[in-house]
Amino acid sequence: LAIVFVGDGTTAGNYGYINSGYSVYEEENERLTETLRTKVSAIKSLSIEIGTEVKNQNKMLSEMDNDFDSAGGLLGATMGRLRTLSRGSQTKLLCYMMLFALFVFFVIYWIIKLR
Repeated sequence: LAIVFVGDGTTAGNYGYINSGYSVYEEENERLTETLRTKVSAIKSLSIEIGTEVKNQNKMLSEMDNDFDSAGGLLGATMGRLRTLSRGSQTKLLCYMMLFALFVFFVIYWIIKLR
């Protein structure tokens, strides 16, 4: 590294360059490098947050998939019971409905009578 003396006896600026456009360019490059470094750091932290959010969303989706599978199984079992009930004789179903209607009628009659 050589030190260069300017005409009035003062030493030159950074890295032995005479105070000219080179030091200005060097300072601007350092400023732009620092700006780029902060932007890269912000993008890195943002991408890490996105990755974490994607993992959480995938976990929730797999839990929902399991819940839908269990609900589908329950619904399938219920539909099977309804099919067996509908395969039975229609007279049996009609008798059950009539007995239920009579029961409701007597309960309402009893409530009105107690007033």
